[in-house]
Amino acid sequence: MYSAEISRANPTCFVFLLDQSGSMQDQIGSGEGQRKCDVVADALNRLLFELGIKCAKEEGVRDYFHVAVIGYGATVTPALAGPLAGRELVPLSEIAASPARLETRSKKIPDGAGGLVDQEVRFPVWVDPVANGGTPMSSALSRAQSIVSTWLIDHPGCFPPVVLNLTDGESTDGDPSLAADGIRQLASTDGATLLFNLHVSSDSSAAISFPDSEAALVNHYAKTLFNLSSPLPDGMRTYTQQQGIPVSEGARGFVFNADVTSIVQFLDIGTRASDLR
Repeated sequence: MYSAEISRANPTCFVFLLDQSGSMQDQIGSGEGQRKCDVVADALNRLLFELGIKCAKEEGVRDYFHVAVIGYGATVTPALAGPLAGRELVPLSEIAASPARLETRSKKIPDGAGGLVDQEVRFPVWVDPVANGGTPMSSALSRAQSIVSTWLIDHPGCFPPVVLNLTDGESTDGDPSLAADGIRQLASTDGATLLFNLHVSSDSSAAISFPDSEAALVNHYAKTLFNLSSPLPDGMRTYTQQQGIPVSEGARGFVFNADVTSIVQFLDIGTRASDLR
């Protein structure tokens, strides 16, 4: 299971659920002085850029993946900005070709003498930070269930779709368990759809990455999200260990109280599938 070849003829899909509730204006709990909505949007934009590079060949970006980004706050709606606004599931080549804009950022690079210097780089932006309204997580998960269900009708033999939910709190539209169960019950011939959750907390508790039980989680909402999360498949668990993160056989795709580095790692591991062809 979870070994299907990913190719242009047999692509898979990623569905990102992005909490855009009012509390995402708060600072992340790691003491880095950044708003949660800014950190999560930056990490997601970076991932989309790197996915395009990963899938780039001489003739252009190959559509190994189709991607949906659904924001949920005041509304539940597609969150890609610019030319892709309103689109739900978009081939990766179109995402790579159509950022909303390019921003100038400063990046540290080696100076050749053992130090670092600042260099201006162009940073593509597809998703803007938004923080407004409640946290309709159940509705967002139901939207993801619908997207994945439709995808699997046309791609029954694909590497299983992955739904990544990035949130800072409690669902405000009821228990999300039913919708989460519905996602995990959808399957291709290669295995069940994967649902991973990232809890971006405001408190100062220690970060916990890919636990195998809820025992160390002191936050009630974190325990809920842990129980909604799928176990890491063998390939992702091996890759996680290679990144220096200790994980057990029962590890789930869940991270609590993530800092910037942990968010980037979570997205990288959550989108780590089989070899591309």
